[in-house]
This record gives sequence, structure tokens and C-alpha cells, in this order.
Amino acid sequence: MSNGKFILNRRVFAGSMASALTMGTAGLAQTTDDSALEQDLRLERKPDAVGRVKRNMSSFTTKEWQPYFANLNNGVVLVDTKSRALHFWNEDQSVYKLFPTSVPATPELTRLGRTSVTRKRVGPDWRPTPAMRKRNPEWPEYIGPGPDNPLGTHALYLSWTYYRIHGTHDTRKIGRRSSSGCIGLYNHHIEELFGLCKVGTQVLLI
Repeated sequence: MSNGKFILNRRVFAGSMASALTMGTAGLAQTTDDSALEQDLRLERKPDAVGRVKRNMSSFTTKEWQPYFANLNNGVVLVDTKSRALHFWNEDQSVYKLFPTSVPATPELTRLGRTSVTRKRVGPDWRPTPAMRKRNPEWPEYIGPGPDNPLGTHALYLSWTYYRIHGTHDTRKIGRRSSSGCIGLYNHHIEELFGLCKVGTQVLLI
């Protein structure tokens, strides 16, 4: 404590949440299952046999929107959690974007299906759930916008509670299974996607 405020050791906090900060996310995505989330927060990324953390940034390819969406109303976002890539098409098909992402760390934390963008925020903040705070009183109650925020510079809030597509200040997370449910992008990519998406943009995670 200093001047009545919680001072967060950035390295300790980042280390304790290594697999959850992505969405990215990829940010720290809060899931509806706090126990599963907290277990994931304590998981360290495991290197392969030669000490490298696995990425998957070169295996994704371009896609067509028609197999996944009935229309392009309000634009569409397709997140391929297997190839760790996000695809965007705008409403008149004049814009197509493909971005590498971080994805949930485990199948249990991965939610698939259809949702939509319900809110957009520049400089998002983050709060742990009350249940998480009760079990982890050492965690900060709130992290405001800035370099310590696990949601990066921009966030697209989805109709699923606690799920977001957002940026991350930790660029090492992109291309990895490293979030607790959210989908994370490089900050410059989420800024670009943020400008293209609308409230109401269709989102599908496969």
C-alpha cells in the first residue's frame, strides 16, 4: 500500500497470470466459471522439448465468408481458434482483413458459436469478479487503462458476458493458446479492427 492505493508489481502480476492475459484474452478474459479461470491463471506456459513456447502464426490461410454467414449485415468477424486467426469482412465486401490472434489456453475455456459486438471501448479497464477477489484478496480490485491493463488499448465487448476481442501489451501472447476465453490481437491490429467493426457486427468463433 502507498498513499492508500494498491501498487501492483507489474512483473509479479504478469507472471501470476501468464496464461490468462491476452482476448488478446490475449487479455484476461473472465469466464463464467471462476474456478476454471483461476486455475488457468496459475498455469505457466509450457515450452516444448527444446524450450520453445509453441506458436501458430504461419499456418492460417484466407477464407471465404459464405460458408459461415448468411449475410454481411454490419460486417462479420470469424475467429478460427485452431489456426489462431481472425477474419473480418465489411458489409459491401470491399474490405477483408486477416489478423493473427491469441486464443483460449484450454478447450474448457474456449467458447464457440455465434455472438455479436455489443460495445466498443478505447482504453478499456479491467476488474476481477467478486468471487475471484474473495479467493484472491491480493489481486487488485481494478486496473485502469494503460500499459498494465490486460485488455490493451481497445476492446470489442461481445454479447457473451465477460468475453471480448481486445488488444494486448504483451505481444508474446499472439499466436499462442494463452488466454482464459478472450481473443487477443496486437494493439495496432485491434485499433484497425475497432475502426472497422460496429455495434451489431456479427461474430462467429469456430
